[in-house]
Amino acid sequence: MSEHARAVIDIEDIDPTPWVMVPPRSGLTAPWSVWADIRAWSQEVAEELWEDHELDPGPNGVDFVAGTLERCAEAFAPPGSDHWVFLHLDQPADLPLPVCVAVGPASGPREATLRALTEADDPRAVEPAVVHRVRAGKLGEGLSTFRYVPQEDSIHLLACVRYGWQVPEHEADVVVWAATGDVGHLLRAVDDLEQLARSLAIRCCTHSGGTAAARSRRA
Repeated sequence: MSEHARAVIDIEDIDPTPWVMVPPRSGLTAPWSVWADIRAWSQEVAEELWEDHELDPGPNGVDFVAGTLERCAEAFAPPGSDHWVFLHLDQPADLPLPVCVAVGPASGPREATLRALTEADDPRAVEPAVVHRVRAGKLGEGLSTFRYVPQEDSIHLLACVRYGWQVPEHEADVVVWAATGDVGHLLRAVDDLEQLARSLAIRCCTHSGGTAAARSRRA
């Protein structure tokens, strides 16, 4: 890869149906029009969600969902962040499950890096993480983990899923992560999450502003 090129996430092969895609707030692919007016984008996506589910939002449903999406976007993609956020919803008015995807320069030996990316040896885990080998069509073989960790100021455990890859041809590491106290939602989303992880790709980018136009839920 060129000295001045950097790997970025490519979402072309991802099925957007179960997701609301929030693009990076900064980085090589910014600026995205989503962030020019996040409130207007949230309103548009909220309307689309109710239409897609063929449900009546009532007098306040669109505004309620738009507010939830805006708060999630601001919380999980703070200023300066350059990762993607995928919000999973069973129904429009549900609290979304956030899944984050990031790519960075390869950081070390492959096996040690995969275990670090997926926190396979996390000392906070209440029991050893469940570790699996996974294969993504364009990223090759990687690692996935599932574990429970304690939450501060809560008696409930946090369920955590992570995927990691090292892609030698791009000299890049890729990580996908989700953590939630809503274990039921995570379990319901597991097939969609697996499909998302397996559909990921990366590409080289040498300049900023290459993906300025956002396309509603598809980003």
